[in-house]
Amino acid sequence: MPNDKPLLDVKNVSASHMGLDILERANLQVNAHDIVCLLGPSGCGKTTLLRSIAGLHNIDQGSIKVEGKVISTSQNSLAPEARNIGMMFQDLALFPHLTIFDNVAYGIRKLQKTYVQQQVKHVLDLVEIDSKHHRKYPHELSGGQQQRVALARALSPKPSILLLDEPFSSLDPDLREQLATQVRDILKQEKMTAVLVTHDQHEAFAVADWVGVMENGKIVQFDTPYNIYHEPISRFVADFVGLGNLIPATILDNNTIETVFGNLNGPIDPAFKKGEVVDLLVRPDDIPHDDTSQVTAIVEGKRFLGAEFLYTLRLPNGHSVLCYAPSHHDHEIGKPLGIGLDLEHLVLFPR
Repeated sequence: MPNDKPLLDVKNVSASHMGLDILERANLQVNAHDIVCLLGPSGCGKTTLLRSIAGLHNIDQGSIKVEGKVISTSQNSLAPEARNIGMMFQDLALFPHLTIFDNVAYGIRKLQKTYVQQQVKHVLDLVEIDSKHHRKYPHELSGGQQQRVALARALSPKPSILLLDEPFSSLDPDLREQLATQVRDILKQEKMTAVLVTHDQHEAFAVADWVGVMENGKIVQFDTPYNIYHEPISRFVADFVGLGNLIPATILDNNTIETVFGNLNGPIDPAFKKGEVVDLLVRPDDIPHDDTSQVTAIVEGKRFLGAEFLYTLRLPNGHSVLCYAPSHHDHEIGKPLGIGLDLEHLVLFPR
């Protein structure tokens, strides 16, 4: 988790645009060499927070520090070029009139010529852009190659922090996931500290060490990708991150709930009272397909995903859940399917 001396420290930052409040006392801490993803729906403030860190958006309240140095307050803001922060924009913003080499060299062009040549070659090798492309222009490369060049350009000045604003949004899903994994490997190899903005949970989980889920201008949960998925702290996080359903459960005591699957045990928030009806979060991977189970559900719908089906099932109490099953288990709609429940965490929300 972030420590007492984070590389990046965003404290109680509020920001607005054309009179509309965008950020509301947002807080974020990022340690050196960590990759953090800001995840949330459109309009939640994630890009404004990123642009505030970069110095491209003024803040109305709070402070932003990098390596203990204040770079933004409501009264003073260090110029973007003086922050040693790199940024990879959503639209890439490659210079169309410059070659690939000159695009990547742009941020270090005033340094010693030999160093520039070595550094540009290093980062282009790092992102797997062959030397035969160095004298080409951006329009002569594929979309994926342009993404790599934009990353190389952001890396070439060796920034203390790299900011990435929806960097894969223009790519098709398969290439997006592949490039996201490769970008993580590159950032780790270069020991970079990075903050990525996305609305795509698959990108977030593929790249990040830590994920901050944003809602209405605030980071409402900051945790590992595993905990964000399996232990969301609110209905909003549960709904936004991953597939799942809420089914009714009754509190029997401080360690037991009653459900359609039987009694389940686990730590329960003492704020819930005995006899209270609550909602239990159930993910598709919490419900294994089991032909020997005494609990069955009716197949209401199914989606073929290649290696597996995603089934929509109606439980005996009328509620629906989702279930993954290997694709060679092809069950007809309207037929019963045996299921179990394999929960490691009881994620409960009040009704």
